[in-house]
Amino acid sequence: MNQAALEVSDLRFQWPKGRWTLDLPALRLEAGERLFLFGPSGTGKSTLLNLIAGTLQPTAGQISVAGKTLSTASGPARDRLRADHMGIVFQQFNLLPFLSLIDNVTLPCRFSAKRRKAAVARFGSLDAAARHYLSALGLDDSALASRRVIELSVGQQQRVAAARALIGEPELVLCDEPTSALDAKNRDQFVSLLFTECEAAKTALLFVSHDLSLAERFQRRQSLAELAEVQS
Repeated sequence: MNQAALEVSDLRFQWPKGRWTLDLPALRLEAGERLFLFGPSGTGKSTLLNLIAGTLQPTAGQISVAGKTLSTASGPARDRLRADHMGIVFQQFNLLPFLSLIDNVTLPCRFSAKRRKAAVARFGSLDAAARHYLSALGLDDSALASRRVIELSVGQQQRVAAARALIGEPELVLCDEPTSALDAKNRDQFVSLLFTECEAAKTALLFVSHDLSLAERFQRRQSLAELAEVQS
């Protein structure tokens, strides 16, 4: 069997004082596979993404990304694995307000030699790589590219976060409600770019959203309830 981009088995997570427990028996994404995950607010979708990203540690179970075990790794090892192998679009974006758009997009390549090498090999330079993704997302104005992210609209910031996640061809991209601040045109453009870039790099995509109108565009569509049991 080929190495999976993401493999989860017997995953359990419980918040302090036992607020609720997330039980996920199994989840596997192959290289280049796209999964649309949906479910009501408060059922653990964002928690699951944070567990996969290594920013939360599971109570039990195993998580592997690109064949590397994340769930039992040390904090620094999780940071390295995330930098090298994952692109993430969080709901809060987590952009750095004192940096330009270009510098925000290229930030993962400053922390990961692997992604820096991939970006330079494909585009010739980090700057050219960043401008490719920004242009594809409708942020190709040269004056705009030099501005700080705090000067942008929420929708524009969301697209900068997506460009940052894609640069350097990570094996897995995680998206947490990535189209919530976009209008229909920019939403469709955003999803099309995700698909194009993930297909080109054979990157797996785990896309969490309430927008069920997007679900039909994905190879796999599942609710969290189909994958896991969430107990109050």
